[in-house]
Amino acid sequence: MKIGLVGFGNTGKAVASVLLKHENFELKWVLRKSSKQENRYVSDILEIDSDNRACVFSLHNNKIEQLLDEHPVDIIIDFSSEKGIYSYGKAAAERQIKIISAVSHYEEREVAYLKKLGKISTVFWSPNITLGVNYLIFAAKVLKSIAPFVDIEIVEEHFKQKHGVSGTAIKIAESLGMKKTKINSVRAGGIVGKHQVIFGFKYQTIRLIHESISREAFGNGAVFVAENLINKEKGFYQYEDIFKPYLTNKI
Repeated sequence: MKIGLVGFGNTGKAVASVLLKHENFELKWVLRKSSKQENRYVSDILEIDSDNRACVFSLHNNKIEQLLDEHPVDIIIDFSSEKGIYSYGKAAAERQIKIISAVSHYEEREVAYLKKLGKISTVFWSPNITLGVNYLIFAAKVLKSIAPFVDIEIVEEHFKQKHGVSGTAIKIAESLGMKKTKINSVRAGGIVGKHQVIFGFKYQTIRLIHESISREAFGNGAVFVAENLINKEKGFYQYEDIFKPYLTNKI
């Protein structure tokens, strides 16, 4: 399975390192906004011993249509920015390239655009692509369905420079039918990402906690989604759609 990676920040680099080491996936290229490190091998930049010859390309110096035609891929994994989808989405979908977006936050306009692309290709989006967070969301929904009267608070913690409310926390709130005002945000140091759902009963408290120890967790999540997206028909998918076959057989 040939992969193109969009975005090469701290998380993008961690995801690239996971892809370079995976035996069933071949990283073909990395696309980034700036021309920094352009034409260098990803493995050399990350100092990983690998025969993979994936190069870094810049949007400034390359037309996306030409890149996709000259360096074809099966899946694009996006860890860029909210507006990144507009730079490659149409061209990728028209070529039947599957799209996996792990951008943490989209406005309604971008979500609508993803769904539009899903009419001609296979498109997946998760504001947090780690497996653990999505397990947490599933468990939280089950608990609330059992005890709909319980008091619930959501706490999200991230590195000091992160702006806005965590897209993952918003997703958790939406899945529980809660307002964004119930989300408590903490910004400190270099916290990779921590989400906590607190269930307050009268005489007891339950806490569901997920913490990303390393950004490689995002790479593992992207690989899991890619493996489960291979045989999916065109459409717009989220983690619930990936989990359904597993849950149906187990519960």
